[in-house]
Amino acid sequence: MAFKEFGNYDAVGLAELVRNKQVSPRELLDEAIARTAKVDPQINAVVVKHYNYAEQQIDKGLPDGPFTGVPFLLKDLDLLQGTRTTSGASVNRDFVADHSSTLTQRFIDTGVTIFGKTASPEFGLMPTTETRLFGPTCNPWNLAHSSGGSSGGAAAVVAARILPVAHASDGGGSIRIPASACGVFGMKPSRARNPVGPDRGEGWGGFSTAHVVSISVRDSAVMMDAIHGPEPWSLYVAPPPARPFSQEVSRDPGQLRISFTDKSPNGEAIDPEVAAAVRDTAKLLAGLGHHVEERAPTLPADPSTVMTTIVSGNTAVAVRAIEQRIGRTVTGDDLEVLSLASAHNGQNITSADYIAAQLAAFQISRSLAIFFEGCDVFLSPTLCTPPIRLGEINTMSEDLAQIGPILRRYMPGTSMFNMSGQPAMSVPLAWSKDGLPLGMMFAARLGDEATLFRLAGQLEQVRPWKDKRPPVSA
Repeated sequence: MAFKEFGNYDAVGLAELVRNKQVSPRELLDEAIARTAKVDPQINAVVVKHYNYAEQQIDKGLPDGPFTGVPFLLKDLDLLQGTRTTSGASVNRDFVADHSSTLTQRFIDTGVTIFGKTASPEFGLMPTTETRLFGPTCNPWNLAHSSGGSSGGAAAVVAARILPVAHASDGGGSIRIPASACGVFGMKPSRARNPVGPDRGEGWGGFSTAHVVSISVRDSAVMMDAIHGPEPWSLYVAPPPARPFSQEVSRDPGQLRISFTDKSPNGEAIDPEVAAAVRDTAKLLAGLGHHVEERAPTLPADPSTVMTTIVSGNTAVAVRAIEQRIGRTVTGDDLEVLSLASAHNGQNITSADYIAAQLAAFQISRSLAIFFEGCDVFLSPTLCTPPIRLGEINTMSEDLAQIGPILRRYMPGTSMFNMSGQPAMSVPLAWSKDGLPLGMMFAARLGDEATLFRLAGQLEQVRPWKDKRPPVSA
């Protein structure tokens, strides 16, 4: 096995090499560590390294799963017993988890070796990954630009071919935004498809879910097969799939009714290159035999207002838990200005305010369900501009008012599908004239990841992206 070919395989392919004894888990881990050493000093994406944990996994014997022996990285928001989880916050720089999350255990059961954690903005609050604790995570396509957020580290390591797949999560776009910014595939599952426990029954009022970002569509589908399903304490469950998701990737999607828009949902201007890429994608879909029409939902409430209330309330609770753990009030030395402001806002929100936000989210969800009675899939830009430059969003600024307008221009269309719980994916189908990725977002009805996987598999065949490599690549 010539390890220079590591980057030519997706995770399913690497697992097949292990299964056929063409390569060992230790050799794959050594290669992933070597790739991290080569590339990460430039992109700053792997912020917690615990190579010994992965080595111990191999020494103890790996489970027989679909990804046995494949190196893997968790996002630095999730818990792995005995390892550091900082959530990007200075106050957590030395926090060591005393248990693993259900999702982490399911990843372990697939046979992966977990050798570290990828960067996230503090508490996963922003669509860019630039923390005071670790510094900015750079986009492998252009180091002056953001890799997105909150799964910015995960998307960067996959784009740079350190790994073919990595853990990611999405509470307002945090799988799809970095997938778009870094030119990789990112599927946000339906609400309750994948576990969020054991410490909570839902994240961000049911908005947040977790999965992976990947180079190949099949890696995403095979991983979803392995990790989906309720926990004994789940508050609700996702509609069961008709067959394994991995079988959908190669199935003919048939003639889908696809609605699309090349406009921002809030009426603001969209970058001309992004709009042109949406129209080009719509033309591609029509050429594949799908019924395509320009049509967009009208939302009864402002998703950004809903997000502010729900996220602030949840941030306040997270900060309260930290204060109880450390036995004192947090200060500006512990958390960034934005996080403190969000927590303070959450403390001032009344229970009636929170319920009103939940009702607004339900109204958005209902309007989307009605909209999807007229289509199978909705196409829109994942981001309304190319990836922003590092430094545009400053979470340490005393003037946080500048952040809201940037978010409204940049990623106005992602959070509605967190509120509705619908599956949505970003597919790397276009690049700007400056060589920056422009992801296309597709959403389907609640529980219908199958249609998205079939469509993604078709698009991967007719407009492949795997061989597109960024300038910074292992």
